[in-house]
Parts: sequence; structure tokens; C-alpha cells
Amino acid sequence: MILSVSRRTDIPNYYTEWFFNRIKEGFAYVRNPMNPHQVSKINISPAVVDCIVFWTKNPEPMICRLDELADYNYYFQFTLTGYGKDIERNVPNKKEKMIPIFRELSEKTGKQKIIWRYDPIIFTKKYTPEYHLKAFEQIAEALNGYTEKCVISFVDVYAKNKKNIEAFNSYAPDKPEILAFAEKISKIARINGMAIGSCAESMDLSECGIEHNCCIDKALIQKITGYRINAEKDKKQRQECGCIESVDIGTYNTCKNGCKYCYANYNEESVAGNCIKYDPKSPILCGVIDENDKITERKVKSLRERQLSIFDL
Repeated sequence: MILSVSRRTDIPNYYTEWFFNRIKEGFAYVRNPMNPHQVSKINISPAVVDCIVFWTKNPEPMICRLDELADYNYYFQFTLTGYGKDIERNVPNKKEKMIPIFRELSEKTGKQKIIWRYDPIIFTKKYTPEYHLKAFEQIAEALNGYTEKCVISFVDVYAKNKKNIEAFNSYAPDKPEILAFAEKISKIARINGMAIGSCAESMDLSECGIEHNCCIDKALIQKITGYRINAEKDKKQRQECGCIESVDIGTYNTCKNGCKYCYANYNEESVAGNCIKYDPKSPILCGVIDENDKITERKVKSLRERQLSIFDL
């Protein structure tokens, strides 16, 4: 099993204590977002977890506790953009705070285990293509030698973020403009020693040197674990997404980063209401189990390929 921690909220930033308590106890409860009274009990012991993929904008609370993950394989998806407080309200200053944290994490885990995400890219009168290229170059130069890969994506509009995106007066460049932009950003990444990929983009950017990326990446996981993984594409994700199947233990409407483009929060009131329920000792994140909930143990197993192939001989 690949454990996703988490596409739904920033667990490393805000819920580190809860996560490590779950690691100690070896299981977590996860409420079905589509069926609120259906709760899964998920075994998250090293026996079944092949790799943990962390998603975060600030892993600082977790850095001093990485030794508690000695029995697990893992890597980080670390989002670091050029936006200010108008879009990423609660993310600390990038130059003064986040770049040093990125470097510190890289030094502790190794640069292979930390992916830099510059996404989503939104074009506005303030955040023009020229602005993004300048910001990207400054960050890339600062992270040179601290990561092997960068991932970009262009903003997607969902029902949950449509109102906020429209408030930016954002615009979508035409295809030639996108390709010109992508070629420049790809060149900057290469100059700074990084491969670059796109996240769930329908547009083919391969001519610009940008590959279709898999954020939950079978090849990388096999490299980190040292064994073959028997896993299929995650059918729950968008068609353009190349990620393999995973189990997410996060909860929607609990991320306090305050990013205006976020698809995982309905509104600030929902986040505040859920965060009040946070109990680091609870088996479920920002919630309580009541008499109407049905708890079912989800069947999970290691995805390690046990059968030898001719390549293993």
C-alpha cells in the first residue's frame, strides 16, 4: 500500500502529532467523503505500507521527528511558489523561512526524497508569466543541489475554488504562449540540475522538455524501496493523472494554509469548525466517531512484487 499524507490537508504542517500517534498505534480511521457515516479502519503498519508520500507547504514540525519513520520508506512533495499572502495567506515567507526549511529537509532525507512543486500556476495582472519565470528562477537557484525534480501545473477550476479563482481576474494564455512559457521554465530547471514534469496536464509539453509526471510515482517508489511494486493507475484520480493507487488518511476542510486556489476546503467556516474537533490522540483526524458511524476494516496489503522475473535472475 502507498500511504498518501495527504492530498486533502497539510498533515506535516498542522497534524504531525496526530500522525505519529497513528504510526505508534498502527492504524487510522478515515471517513468516506462521499458517505460520511462510512468509516474505514486502515492498517498503516510497516508490514503493509510500502511507501509514504507526504504533501506539504511546510514540513518544519516533522523534521525533528524523522527518526520515528525509520521503519518506513517515504518522500515529500513540497510546494514552494512565488505567491504572496494575497493568495497563500498562512504560508511563511519563502525566502526567509521556507527555502531554508526545504534545504534542511533535503539534507536530512537526501535530495531524491524531496520533490519541489511549483503549482498551481495562475496568471493574473500581478502574477504574469514574467513574474512567475523570475520567481521560479530565484527559487530554483536557491534549491540547486537540494532536489532532483520539480513539478509544475496550471490551475484547475473546481466548484470549491471557482469563486476565489474568478476573484483574481485570472486569465488563460493561448497554447503558443503556454508553450513558450513552458520552454523557458524547463530551461531554468535544467540549468539548476532538475528534471521537470507536469501534474495532471492534458496539454503535451514534452516538446518543451517537460514530461507527464506521476506524483505518486511507481518508478521513484521502486527506487526508494529497492523492490518492484505491483500497482495500477489510481482510477479515483483524473484521467490525466499518472499516479498509482494509494490510500489517503487526510480529511477535507481541515487545511489552515488559507490558499485561495485550494480545492480541498469548502470555506473558512468549515475549516474552523472541523479544526475545533482536532484531538491528536483520536484515531480520526479532526472528527469524532458516533453511534451512526459504521466502521469497516479496509483490506490493505503490501504491493511488493513477490514473483521473480527474468530481470531478477
